Amino acid sequence: MNSPQVKICGLTREDDAALAEAAGAAYLGTILAGGPRLLTPARARNVLGPPRHNVRRAAVFGDSSAREVISLAEQLELDVVQLHGARAAAEVAYIARESGREVWPVLRIAGTTLPPDAAELAAISGCVVLDAHVVGQLGGTGVALDWSGLADAVSSLREAVPGLQLVLAGGLRAENVREAIRLLSPQVVDVSSGVESAPGVKDPVRVQQFVQAALDAAETSR
Repeated sequence: MNSPQVKICGLTREDDAALAEAAGAAYLGTILAGGPRLLTPARARNVLGPPRHNVRRAAVFGDSSAREVISLAEQLELDVVQLHGARAAAEVAYIARESGREVWPVLRIAGTTLPPDAAELAAISGCVVLDAHVVGQLGGTGVALDWSGLADAVSSLREAVPGLQLVLAGGLRAENVREAIRLLSPQVVDVSSGVESAPGVKDPVRVQQFVQAALDAAETSR
C-alpha cells in the first residue's frame, strides 16, 4: 500500500501554511464556505501563496453559484476546487469543464452507506471526498466516519469507478489516521481540526505528527 498524500485544510494564517508545506503536506486548503475558519478570497490568496510545483492549493466552497466558484478558482489560481453542499452531477461537470481545475465533490455521510449519486459524481470528477454529515456544518467538525462500516461501500464504488481518487476527511488525528488508512486505503487524508490548538490555528507538533503517521501507515501495513 502506498502512503496517502496529506491535505491540511482550514488554514487561516500564512505561517501555518508554510508549516504544513514544510512538514510534507501535498495539499493546502482554505475555507470559503462559512464557519470559524472562513476567509475572504483576498485572505485565502495570501494564505495559500502563489502557485508552485511542490504543493497543490485548494479552496472549499459551500453554496456559492457555479459561476462564482469558477470565477474564484481563476482569481485564486487554485489547483483544486472542493465542493461541499448539495451539487447535482451536471453542475459538478460544468464546474470541472469551465474551470479547468481538479474538482472534488464531497459526500457527506451519516452511517455506513454512500449517497445514491456517489458513483455518478465519482465518474464525473474522478474523485470524491468522504466527510461526516453534521447538521448545520460543512466540515471541520472533528466527527469521524465509521471506516470499518464503510469499507464494503467504498470497495463497490472503486469497482464502479476504476482509478477513483478517494479523499478521506472527518475526525482524523495522528492517533487514528493509520487505522483509517488501513481500512479504506484513501489516496488523500484531509485534516483540519485534528491538527489545531484552536479553530483555524494549527499546532506545529500535531501537524508534524499527523503527516508522519500518514507516511508511516504504508510501512506498518507491509
